[in-house]
Amino acid sequence: MGNQGNATHGSKATLACALAAALALYALPAIHDPARAASNDNNVEWNGLFHDQGPLFDNHVEPSASQAVTLTLRTFKGDISSANIKYYDNADGAFHWVAMSWSANDPTGVYDYWKGTVPASASAKYYRFQVNDGSAVAWLNAAGTTAAEPSSGDFFIVPGFTTPAWMKNGVMYQVFPDRFYNGDSSNDVANGQYTYAGCATEKHAWGGSVVSNVGGCNSAVFFGGDLAGVDQKLGYIKQTLGADIIYLNPIFHSPTNHKYDTEDYATVDPAFGSNTTLQTLIGDIHSSSNGPKGYLVLDGVFNHTGDTSPWFDCYNDWSTSGAYESPSSTWYHWYTFQSWPNTYSGFFGIASMPKLDYAASGSAVRNAIYGSATSVVKTYLKSPYAIDGWRLDAAQYLDAGGNDGSDATNHQIMAELRSAVKSVNANADILGEFWGNAGPWTDGGDQWDGAMNYDGFTQPVSEWITGEDYGGGTASIPVSQFDSWLRGTRANYPTNVQQAMSNFLSSHDITRFGNRAGGDIWKTYLALLFQMTYVGTPTIYYGDEYGMQGGADPDNRRTFDWSTGSITNSAVALTQKLVAIRNAYPALRTGSFMTLLTDDTNKLYAYGRFDASNRIAVALNNDTVAHTVTVPVGQLSVTNGSHLTELISGTQYTVQNGQVSVTVNGHYGAILAQ
Repeated sequence: MGNQGNATHGSKATLACALAAALALYALPAIHDPARAASNDNNVEWNGLFHDQGPLFDNHVEPSASQAVTLTLRTFKGDISSANIKYYDNADGAFHWVAMSWSANDPTGVYDYWKGTVPASASAKYYRFQVNDGSAVAWLNAAGTTAAEPSSGDFFIVPGFTTPAWMKNGVMYQVFPDRFYNGDSSNDVANGQYTYAGCATEKHAWGGSVVSNVGGCNSAVFFGGDLAGVDQKLGYIKQTLGADIIYLNPIFHSPTNHKYDTEDYATVDPAFGSNTTLQTLIGDIHSSSNGPKGYLVLDGVFNHTGDTSPWFDCYNDWSTSGAYESPSSTWYHWYTFQSWPNTYSGFFGIASMPKLDYAASGSAVRNAIYGSATSVVKTYLKSPYAIDGWRLDAAQYLDAGGNDGSDATNHQIMAELRSAVKSVNANADILGEFWGNAGPWTDGGDQWDGAMNYDGFTQPVSEWITGEDYGGGTASIPVSQFDSWLRGTRANYPTNVQQAMSNFLSSHDITRFGNRAGGDIWKTYLALLFQMTYVGTPTIYYGDEYGMQGGADPDNRRTFDWSTGSITNSAVALTQKLVAIRNAYPALRTGSFMTLLTDDTNKLYAYGRFDASNRIAVALNNDTVAHTVTVPVGQLSVTNGSHLTELISGTQYTVQNGQVSVTVNGHYGAILAQ
């Protein structure tokens, strides 16, 4: 049901009980150090308040049912008289209160830490803080600080829910196989090799036009990229760039270049190689002899098949009888016909992509896709393949009876799919495609581990840096709005989901970031700096690391330029440096995120990423000219007189009055670490 920690949930009787408990507890002073007198000036200093679920503020971000969760709240020293945790528990549908106690000062002596413990149980909970200074009250939750009690945006506690550590800590590289590298010319699709949907195949030269010579046949254009090509370029992905997760767009047998119209889930498309080629590629990705041990995520297109699938068999290609050929077909009920044979449910009404009918739990379709031991999902998670995760295409739409998804049946399917995946490999990742708030699929901890972060990364980054939305339309936001957008979308998810969201600048479904940036490589530099220091899994759509150009589909699927994609390219070199920095500092992956500065006039943004080991401040300049940024690093509990090192240049800075000043070039950034 998503984040239900709000004041309007539950019966009137329940709320009355909660209110009585609230009034009783509100009168209780929280336990604190008697040597420290609170200022009691009836004013809570909002600027001093901070909490998130980084390791310094939450001792169990992925608790088991038997682990109590101790939460830490930061305030200005001596500022408050008491603080309470107020949490909603799904088990009883009621709010509960925990009085917090003063714990310690921070290393600078500027801040106090208050602690409180939410007792252990198996149920999901949602919490916020009530912060008091005499008669003044402030409320803090994931959405921010308010004077009035919030009704949404609480922090999550979801016992028993874990997301894969390798996804949280990795860097992902997305490959559209036909356009990356031709490693085996013997499997190239030739001109006129076959015809599908009235389009004869076209073989185009590498670097040539992605548009078909015959109108309306873009999906029939092939360049020869394949799995052998990915295998041969693993050194570039794993060593030059340092990425350790590879996500492949669909690779199963299909008549088109994009392969989102699956013909046979059991067979790798012959233009990409064979099932043996796939096994070799997986072994080489998993190997640590050619760079970091890697992980492979495959694209699971399970909402629909292609019309050439034997299950459907629109063109009588198979000796068996498909649903399109006979109502008595074994597979007739695997699809939804309004009027057999020509009227049936399809993906967005596309006739060549007939929609699978998942029917009820235990149905033949559910068993074939994920339920049985020989299902598609389980087969590739097991030996001899042992892939590491599935990206679920059009995941919101899977449904029964031709329905459009995003309903109870869809969520049931996703929960069953999760159980199936985790039964084979508890460490496998489930990455859902959704373009908005994916909370309904992630927040219960029973469906996806993360989602494609169009809403919480791609769109705001594009609008802030390029002044265009991801479709290429005019849309510009100032840095203050960028920061609030990021906070709001982080608040949609449990922290372990935020850390496993796929953060990409471009994808195969939207215009290229380099295109929106007008070819200005400095905007790509700035975007890379943010991407590699933000919360979530940085995902590089092949070519984005050098600012590849491209408009809408199919222009966003150009061939990789191997004369540009090398360490001699400045953007590729920066990518390598930034990935290495991210890999070196856990704070950039699983540490807290704190906004330090938003300056709309000068287009400056600074934020901190920190844990017990490191304090890192990132300063970004979205202006065209250089600016000196005064970064309030003292907010990260960095002490005066201590040093920070800028990780790109190596320059050292000394903290004075809780600040460091660093000059940052236009459309560039600085990463200051201690």
